[in-house]
Amino acid sequence: MQAVSNTSPLLNLAIIEQLDLLASQFDTVWIPPAVLEELRIDEALPGVNAIQKSLQSGWLKTREVRNKQLVQLLERELDRGEAAAIALAAEIKPDYLLLDERDARRIAKAMQFSVTGVLGVLIKARQRGKVDDVERLLNALEKDAGFYITQQLRAQILR
Repeated sequence: MQAVSNTSPLLNLAIIEQLDLLASQFDTVWIPPAVLEELRIDEALPGVNAIQKSLQSGWLKTREVRNKQLVQLLERELDRGEAAAIALAAEIKPDYLLLDERDARRIAKAMQFSVTGVLGVLIKARQRGKVDDVERLLNALEKDAGFYITQQLRAQILR
């Protein structure tokens, strides 16, 4: 199974030391160079080591986006990484597109992509027995990664 990812799911999972959950769910996760730049893997930031290791191990890969016009069109509403990830997905046709931001998800769904994000990855990991304490991970996402989760969504995930 293949996915294309934006910055947020990768960075948030790396910060809470759960990036390997993506490797357990996808054979390959593709990112465009714009996402690699946003990840800032050459700086001493939280999560960077896990991202570097994932690139070295080969399940996380970069791929250039050919359709620059689509990227420019999408950048009218989205940031550069989101636009490039969606454009790359249009070329690769992955099983999933990994996005967390609302506007990017809306556009990706309108383009008929199967979309999931960091929370969907955690839910699937729990269903597969890869994660025991989802509440601890939700707390870490909020505290360590600054990821916002509504109380309603939190309750829904914990059910």
